[in-house]
Amino acid sequence: MKRIIVKNVSKKFNIGFKKRQSVLQRSATFFSGKEPKKIIDAIKDVSLDIESGEMLGVIGPNGSGKSTLLRIISGIYNSDSGIIKTNGNVISLISLGVGLKERLTMKQNIFLVGSLFGLSNTEIKRIFNKIISFSGLQNFVNTKIYQFSSGMVQRLVFSIAVYAQPDILLLDEVFEVGDEDFKEKSVYKIKEIVERGGCVMLVSHDMELVNNFCGRVILMDRGQLIKSGRPAETIKKYLSSQQPNEII
Repeated sequence: MKRIIVKNVSKKFNIGFKKRQSVLQRSATFFSGKEPKKIIDAIKDVSLDIESGEMLGVIGPNGSGKSTLLRIISGIYNSDSGIIKTNGNVISLISLGVGLKERLTMKQNIFLVGSLFGLSNTEIKRIFNKIISFSGLQNFVNTKIYQFSSGMVQRLVFSIAVYAQPDILLLDEVFEVGDEDFKEKSVYKIKEIVERGGCVMLVSHDMELVNNFCGRVILMDRGQLIKSGRPAETIKKYLSSQQPNEII
């Protein structure tokens, strides 16, 4: 079963930028409130399929379109052209702390984010203790989120997401914070989703993580899909294309 179908998808953005201007031009810009704009191709004619039971790694330099691609698949962005089809419930963790309310407690946020992920109150109550246990935050159930560290926030949101039983899980640099023990058990939890027929897209700069756990890897650059293949081969192509100090 194809969980995700992306066919000839493109997305452009209008962005402001600074350009060399005369004094008169700068004055006109200031008083009009209009800054110079340029159009960039964030995603350009990208096509790919992701099968049930597949964990796909997404790599490439910053600004290559990785996060934009995930946002289009999740429905956060609309594509300018092309076709996106998903088969199953989609949960995306594209920004740390998605859906959380800082002035609510951890317990309150579990019910809030769980509902955003499509769970009923009954379902959230059923998995509540599992979420708490997996996150390792048993001592902070009644603590407000603004008092959490970034690592604690990552633990909480990820724990809710994986116990919401997604068919499609989209992850964007979710392991950039947090300790190694939590990262390790999280990856194995992701593998459980894959083994039961879901699929996972993992955007990461951690080449070791991508190589060890992804069955296939795609390389993005300047909005285009440059290569799709085995992890070691794709990672090698990516690293060989980068100059020293260019990978951030």
